Amino acid sequence: METAERFRTAVEKRDLAALDDLFTDDIRLYSPVKFTPFEGKAMVLGLFGVLLRTFEDFRYVGRLDGTAETGSDGEPAPSEILIFRATVDGKQIHGIDLLQFDDSGRVKEFTVMVRPQSAVQALGQAVLAGLVADGLA
Repeated sequence: METAERFRTAVEKRDLAALDDLFTDDIRLYSPVKFTPFEGKAMVLGLFGVLLRTFEDFRYVGRLDGTAETGSDGEPAPSEILIFRATVDGKQIHGIDLLQFDDSGRVKEFTVMVRPQSAVQALGQAVLAGLVADGLA
């Protein structure tokens, strides 16, 4: 099973242990609610713990693959986009997860983009509250 499909399955099953195997130790996650990335496997897994509790009715609805320049080195890397829909605090979210892979196929960079702005704000507030509750912020 490909990394993106394994990732999708882990998220849909809310399986943090399975996500741990898919990320590089120095993974970077670029969030729509924070300018600087979340860095390192422990922090990104902590963030995913919050996200998996925060999203309601989360589902992937599409998939695209190709290559994209990474934020860390600007070199093209194998990439996949997973398109999703979810609800946070009553707000409908449309979004994408951009996964970029290292040479061994593990996720080295992860970018999340969501719309509309009202959903971004609801997501930011919910995630911050979760990070604070978990001692990560």
